[in-house]
Amino acid sequence: MTELTTEPPLAPSLGESPASASTLVTGPGPKLIIQIPCLNERDHLPATFADLPRSIPGVAQIEVLVIDDGSSDGTSEVAAELGAHHIVRFPRNRGLAAAHMAGLDACLRLGADLVVNTDADNQYRGDDIARLVAPVLEGRADITVGDRQTDTIAHFSWVKRVLQRWGSALVRRASGVSVVDSTSGFRAMNRKAISTLFVHNSFTYTLETMIQAGKAGLVVDNVKIETNAQTRESRLFSSIPEYLRRNGLVILRAYGMYWPLQTFGFMAAFLVLLGVALGGRFFYFYMLEPDVSGHIQSLQVGVGAVVLGFVVGLMAYLGDLLAANRRLNEELLARVRRLDAELASDRRRRGIAVEGILSTNAQPWRP
Repeated sequence: MTELTTEPPLAPSLGESPASASTLVTGPGPKLIIQIPCLNERDHLPATFADLPRSIPGVAQIEVLVIDDGSSDGTSEVAAELGAHHIVRFPRNRGLAAAHMAGLDACLRLGADLVVNTDADNQYRGDDIARLVAPVLEGRADITVGDRQTDTIAHFSWVKRVLQRWGSALVRRASGVSVVDSTSGFRAMNRKAISTLFVHNSFTYTLETMIQAGKAGLVVDNVKIETNAQTRESRLFSSIPEYLRRNGLVILRAYGMYWPLQTFGFMAAFLVLLGVALGGRFFYFYMLEPDVSGHIQSLQVGVGAVVLGFVVGLMAYLGDLLAANRRLNEELLARVRRLDAELASDRRRRGIAVEGILSTNAQPWRP
């Protein structure tokens, strides 16, 4: 088994400053890290690892980062034997979203200019990675998402295809970006995107990061890809109802976080209009028969609806203030991430291991 050691001294990382979609990556070429979140994937990881490209035009070096999300089957040891360059291991399972974000944080500190996220079950083809990173390399996008063309995937049921189209349409509406396959985990991103994205749920990163990318003004592009034959059932959810429940909560929470004024404002307006309508109904019948105290229930419900509408409107206002504060905090965290990456780069140059990352003696893949 390959021994896990402290990371050897590296040359200064290429492109340490954040890249943007408006500029091309210059210099000898960027450093690409392919990150693979894993949970008990010792049987599938070898095929996934073997399928990864060893060189990509325009990329100076490629490294592989495996995020072991509390596996109990020796996934980390298998990754080291296969020649993975870096390993981040959780002592217990924390979920896909946490594993994904830990990987992005590690990639920043390891000096990655580009990051590709792929699955450990070999769902995505390694040959497509070159096409996936091309728009980012050319400066046309901050994030590219692999479009699996789900209508052509044989093992997708018609229900799953309909839900995928519906979910992607909802994310497009919420985010303002033209993402075709919002649940695809096959993605490439530059340093600007890596340092900007944050995930606030424990279920999955796919939907929330797209919504956040739209709010942050990141450029998102779609790349059509093909998928390999299914090797196992999804471990993210056990049934369609569970998927709907958990992803529905993610989208609802994202709406509340990023558009509180609109979300709660519509609810407040509806309640006030309902209260006014019910109150108007009471007064209409009262004017017809002033001596008859009928329809008093309409007045009571109407007054309650108006009061509740004002309360929800206040919630909308407070939510908007909190959202503004959260945006400032996220901008501050993004700057802290970049500073932390600079400090980690300096530590690597001095031969000091990066905290929380096990680096093997495997050499980077170069053209």
